[in-house]
Amino acid sequence: MKTKGSWRLIRIFRVLLRHGLDEFVFKLRKLRPYRPLLFLFPGFWFRDRSSDRGQRLREALEELGPIFVKFGQALSTRPDLIPTDIAIELTRLQDQVPPFSGQAARDVVEQSLGAPISEHFASFDIQPLASASVAQVHGATLKDGTEVVVKILRPGIESIIDQDIELLYQLANLADRYWPESRRLRPREVVEEYDKTIHDELDMTREGANASQLRNNFLDSEMIYVPEVFWDHSTQDVLVIERIYGIPIRDIEAIKAAGVDLRKLAHHGVEIFFTQAFRDGFFHADMHPGNIFVSPTGQYRAVDFGIMGSLADSDKRYLAENLLAFFNRDYRAVAVAHLRAGWVPPTTRVDEFEAAVRTVCEPIFARPISEISFGQLVLRLFQVARRFDMPVQPQLVLLQKTLLNIEGLGRQLYPQLDLWETAKPYLEQWMKDQIGPKALMKTLRRELPSVLPLIPELPGLVHELLRRQRDGQDLLSSEQLDRTSELEEKLAKRTQQKNMLALGVLFLMVAIANTTAMEIYDFGVMGTAVTAALTGAGIISVMAGIFSSKT
Repeated sequence: MKTKGSWRLIRIFRVLLRHGLDEFVFKLRKLRPYRPLLFLFPGFWFRDRSSDRGQRLREALEELGPIFVKFGQALSTRPDLIPTDIAIELTRLQDQVPPFSGQAARDVVEQSLGAPISEHFASFDIQPLASASVAQVHGATLKDGTEVVVKILRPGIESIIDQDIELLYQLANLADRYWPESRRLRPREVVEEYDKTIHDELDMTREGANASQLRNNFLDSEMIYVPEVFWDHSTQDVLVIERIYGIPIRDIEAIKAAGVDLRKLAHHGVEIFFTQAFRDGFFHADMHPGNIFVSPTGQYRAVDFGIMGSLADSDKRYLAENLLAFFNRDYRAVAVAHLRAGWVPPTTRVDEFEAAVRTVCEPIFARPISEISFGQLVLRLFQVARRFDMPVQPQLVLLQKTLLNIEGLGRQLYPQLDLWETAKPYLEQWMKDQIGPKALMKTLRRELPSVLPLIPELPGLVHELLRRQRDGQDLLSSEQLDRTSELEEKLAKRTQQKNMLALGVLFLMVAIANTTAMEIYDFGVMGTAVTAALTGAGIISVMAGIFSSKT
């Protein structure tokens, strides 16, 4: 294995050298003394330096094989790590490899399902519909006549991936050792992220689960249709999913000919994206043109659910606050939001962060609103935040990549697309929903299961708190009899404050429990009155406890 790895490293070096990429390696000061050794390699004298560096890197990755192609595709989504010209060139990488034989595909299906193909399918097409580095897709028909596609894991792909990932780790370790920028860009973390992503793609059940959840989220939507997964015929190596038909999103003339309203279609794309991100916190993160089709009625149809993103409530709030602040040109709010969320160190100076954001954003806002890119704004924000030691957030990077894709597709359909027209009301409504009374009650009910077990213990906890406070006062008065009456008065007020806070918390907890009980048992007007009284008493007690500390 080590011998194979050594030869593979040598081959990687030769490919990089042939494409004139030694310039990347020998920019490192520690390696410059070794540059004369290159003269001993025949490839050095015939290396290609005619094209730009991005194109040479793309061609080298394509020559190294599908795993490096996919790694390059992953890097293309990280212009915060690599120069923009290289990131743009890497987006042209194509994950296309020669198909494996139809017989091999049948063998994988039968071995995985534990039965002959004829027991699961009425027909199975030997010729693949598409072939990529990890899997291959074949058309088929179920016994009931349903048309499906069968996605089959490429035989032996896992061992190939493991070998190449190990080499990427070795290269990352070398970068950590010799590259000064590695401390900021963390190449090993980049490889770890890619390692996780590509191994996730090896599990067809994971992709099936992604498709099922997305389908459930948009089950009755007129804007997008997600195909059904047939779990009875799917395994870890084989995914059987409903076959869908439509016009490829890049074929704009055909979409026009079908009578689809391009402006409406473009705005629906933006709405679908923000619905996925903010309503569901779960979004399709591989929305390139090859994965999107349009029905004759103007409904989006999505395929390929191997890469999905998830957002926590804190991520959603971060994005909403920053996008709204951006378009209000309130750069101080952007800086404050980063500090409040803990994305940057607490020692960060707000004025410095504000100035950095203003510097990169003001040139963007000099353009017409229809030309402003949300994706570029988020990217610029990440680049600024990285300078202030904000760690990479993979889920936000995926979202930014997806947003760029949605923008690109939307403006191909309708060049005058104003994303802010669709997004601003959506974001403002989402923020209102997060801070209004309904959101408060929703949070209280969500936390109730963890709070309820503590309610029986609360009187004892309050009693213990008061006892400790009393003992502390007794100790103080016995040891320091010469204390002034002013200090004693302050201590008494502090005790009263704690008592009121504890009592208020008790009232609020009982009110929450009563609210939940009212949903289960109909307590009528009396129950509502009791709940209101308890809530009011709790709020008054808490506020009294808080404000007593001000006096």
